[in-house]
Amino acid sequence: MGCFMSNVVNIRVSEQIQLDQSRLGILYAQLGTASADSVISRAMEELAVRMSQCDTLWRARNLGQLRKHARSLIAISDQIGMGLLAQVAGDVTSCIDREDEMAIAATLSRMLRIGERSLSAVWAMDDLSI
Repeated sequence: MGCFMSNVVNIRVSEQIQLDQSRLGILYAQLGTASADSVISRAMEELAVRMSQCDTLWRARNLGQLRKHARSLIAISDQIGMGLLAQVAGDVTSCIDREDEMAIAATLSRMLRIGERSLSAVWAMDDLSI
């Protein structure tokens, strides 16, 4: 007799996203509202584009370019207070350096989830007048 699994478990992966409000506050204090809004808007657009490119590069197994794009996410996300995204993008580059494909897949997936949720969190900020 065959053995069949009668229960399927779906795991919902969710992490708390926190934006570094002090980092954003410094941007607004240094640049003023209009300029800070512009910097944040451009950074968010660039993050969205680069995250999409990371996914495409992974599917194409272009690890050299994937590493380059993940590294660029570190500076961009850190600039606008997305420390967790910056950290996980660093983890992706470390996995690429170790040539650990299983770890790359897992950390890249985590990076994309965190990136999407971080972008949503910035757009949802009440005082961001973009």
